[in-house]
Amino acid sequence: MVAPSCRTQCDGSGKAGSKRVRLSAALGHIAKRDAMIWLLALSMFSLVRDLGVFAAQHEPMNILVLYADDWRHDTLGCAGNPIVKTPHLDSLAKQGVRFTHNYVSTSICGVSRASLFTGQWMSRHGNLAFAAFKTPWEETYPGTLRRDGFYVGHVGKWHNGAFPKDRFDFGRSYAGTHWITQSDGSVIHVTQKNEIDAIDFLTQRPTNKPFCLTVAFFATHAEDGNPKQYLPQPESMPLYQDVTIPVPSSADDAFFHKLPPFIANPQNEGRNRWGWRFNTPERYQEMMKNYYRLATEVDSACGRILQELDRQGLSENTLVVFTTDNGYFHAEHGLADKWYPYQESVRVPLIVRDPRAPDSRIGILCDAMTLNVDLAPTILQAAGSSVPPKMQGRDLSPLYLQDSAPEWRQEYFYEHATIRDKTFIPASQALIRKDWKYIWWPEYEFEELFDLNQDPNEVNNLAKDPAHAQSLEQLRASFQAARDQAR
Repeated sequence: MVAPSCRTQCDGSGKAGSKRVRLSAALGHIAKRDAMIWLLALSMFSLVRDLGVFAAQHEPMNILVLYADDWRHDTLGCAGNPIVKTPHLDSLAKQGVRFTHNYVSTSICGVSRASLFTGQWMSRHGNLAFAAFKTPWEETYPGTLRRDGFYVGHVGKWHNGAFPKDRFDFGRSYAGTHWITQSDGSVIHVTQKNEIDAIDFLTQRPTNKPFCLTVAFFATHAEDGNPKQYLPQPESMPLYQDVTIPVPSSADDAFFHKLPPFIANPQNEGRNRWGWRFNTPERYQEMMKNYYRLATEVDSACGRILQELDRQGLSENTLVVFTTDNGYFHAEHGLADKWYPYQESVRVPLIVRDPRAPDSRIGILCDAMTLNVDLAPTILQAAGSSVPPKMQGRDLSPLYLQDSAPEWRQEYFYEHATIRDKTFIPASQALIRKDWKYIWWPEYEFEELFDLNQDPNEVNNLAKDPAHAQSLEQLRASFQAARDQAR
């Protein structure tokens, strides 16, 4: 669309054309030398004008990343959730592309965030939990963009070692609780602070630079040390008050006992947190309603941040990404939280609003298998920056900018390190496809194999079924190859 626009302005019958007509008529009344001077001046005027238009249309694109926490793929109204209210994100999806099969390479806050910034699997960036990643800063998307002249900001959760405030032009980091006591003694909800800080960035930024802002919401993460777990703002409490949250069919105790024995025991942290949140019907309703209230608050904050983009006339030159760090069990399998390579834990939402997209590609659904590691190269390509060669993800934009879909991955490697010890959160690895999943628990040398078309709840482990021996062998080989490539 950019090139035709430039050609139309160059070839149209606007001021430049009418000036040429008037000049031709005047040639008989002025000296040939003067005519040549006029023609040269007019040509220079047209060139400068057209270069100005071209430059305006090729300004580096701004970047806005809206990054929520512990929010799985179906916690969106537009994803078919019948309860949660997310009108602003639903609207964003109508203005962009929603990726229906988006996954994380590791389902835990710190590691997934490192993968977001570096475009790398855990095996390469080296953060196994919550430490600083080992990838050089200049090879991350914030580092690359700041080097290339962007005004770069980060507000909210960090969770990769100490927050490197000096690496950002605008940096405000905090997380861990839903209510924060500020330096003046006032108390503010973390989502409200996320919103205020994001709008401060947008209103205080230098207007002569492109910008990149990552808004890392703490919600919908639980406040782990608080028995209430999810603490929304008081004005949100009427939400969902008169509804009953459906309990997943796989929350039944029978599903829990189908898990590997080292997961299906009270020492496992996934089961422990299930006891905090979901072990009675009443507690389930209380926790899920407050969880959804936090989600709606994030949606509202996203709406106001996007409104500020509109107010400043920035929407037509800003790539907007909404996604989350990991999925979440809502009592499926008798578990809570994330970590393990089951569907509820590894699938997360992804919405991209790209002003380059043609009208025919706006509001579409894309079922390509996309990953969190794809976002860093996507951001850098959109911004016109070079992609560091050690990034492992792929630029997503051809999936919605091209008329014909490019060849794309059909599987990916999942990995998660041990947290504390193998009885608490054991290490897990997997090869994940849309139709099959192979899981390897290395500390227990235990395999799982699921036919996702026939068994979407991942209940029937086929790893020891002779009828699926050939599939198991093939998936093992693909798993080993994918694991090697992730390093």
